[in-house]
Amino acid sequence: MKHGAYVLSVDPGSIAEELELLPGDLIVSIDGQKITDYLDYKFLATNEHIVMEVLKGNGELFEFEIYNEDLEDLGINFENMLFDSPKSCQNKCIFCFIDQMPKGMRDSLYFKDDDSRLSFLYGNYVTLTNMKIEDIMRLIRYRISPVNISVHTTNPDLRVFMLKNKRANQILDHIQLLANYEIEMNMQIVLCKGINDGEELDRTIRDLAQFMPHAKSVSVVPVGLTKCRNGLYPLVPFEKEDCAAVVRQIKNLQERFLKEHGTRFVYASDEFFINAGMELPEESEYEDFPQIENGVGMIASMEAEFMRALAPDLKPQGTAKTVVATGEISYEFIKKLVNIVKMRYNMNNIEVVGIKNELFGGRVTVSGLLGGSDLIRALQDKQADRVLITESMLKADEDVFLDDYTLSETEKRLNMKIVPVKNDGEAFLKAVLGY
Repeated sequence: MKHGAYVLSVDPGSIAEELELLPGDLIVSIDGQKITDYLDYKFLATNEHIVMEVLKGNGELFEFEIYNEDLEDLGINFENMLFDSPKSCQNKCIFCFIDQMPKGMRDSLYFKDDDSRLSFLYGNYVTLTNMKIEDIMRLIRYRISPVNISVHTTNPDLRVFMLKNKRANQILDHIQLLANYEIEMNMQIVLCKGINDGEELDRTIRDLAQFMPHAKSVSVVPVGLTKCRNGLYPLVPFEKEDCAAVVRQIKNLQERFLKEHGTRFVYASDEFFINAGMELPEESEYEDFPQIENGVGMIASMEAEFMRALAPDLKPQGTAKTVVATGEISYEFIKKLVNIVKMRYNMNNIEVVGIKNELFGGRVTVSGLLGGSDLIRALQDKQADRVLITESMLKADEDVFLDDYTLSETEKRLNMKIVPVKNDGEAFLKAVLGY
């Protein structure tokens, strides 16, 4: 991958089009300052008067003086949001999922990022341990908010142990600094049985609650354990009773925070409820779904969207035999939605298949971590016209599964059309109906 602020395209009618910027042009600097990422660009370009240096694709260097009284967007779209290399993680977390990855997958999947810029640009969670004070001050200067922080524990010694980084004990100081400048933060706790749960979890959540309202939410998710843990720290899975205890603990904290602060603040992931065999909360209990990308409230949100979309004017489009492929943990939920479709629209051409994850094995049951090989193994004897999958099984910008099977290759092996569907209840309903 080439590094630099290379233009991918320009918006029609924009300032960039007036300047005749073209794909492949390189933005060298703005007001004499080199830009290392999209954040630099947005911060420096938002002025009424700027001087932008551009290296054209033919090697000529141009200097543009831009007057922009209305502060409109310049209209430049870049090839990448980071114009230099992403910062790699220096932690050696005892629960790191990348350390548990099977061999033989694409190289990019083994890269450990802990880059604060990705927190804002893509919603990634960062530990802050790999940041210097000037990096944190840059977040503050640019008013980057919210910042998503992987906390795990606020116990200094325990955090050093869990992250295997001597700088991990400064987490509360860093959060305090961000709060002092009113930077909003979402927090994440990867819960490891017998390590940062129980009283330690209570302590962590109480510590983080002190930073409200700048601390907006905390998610608690169970550690993911794959079959590839040889030589790694001996972590054990949460069993049904353990999951129920975590849910009860968090519900008690929610009641207190709701009474004292008007927000539940801390949320358990859907996985805890499902593995505990407990009923998931109602949509309203997730407030504005601040942690949905962490698997918190995803099922409640999808079900509510699905039920609202059941309009009388919707009708099945054709009679294609359909398989809905899903991970084991969401099988019962997806089956419930499909049964509603079958009864409401008198459809009998749909089958839901819960697929066991052989790629990662262990206790990995979520749909997004299924590989193309898992689909082929589970569906090769099925007779169907099409397969619905969640789009989260695929690489964000490419039709490729985690194990490097392409969408077209998997379709060919199955002799079925594969239809990726957004994680949205209405989109799922329409996909099942054939829209």
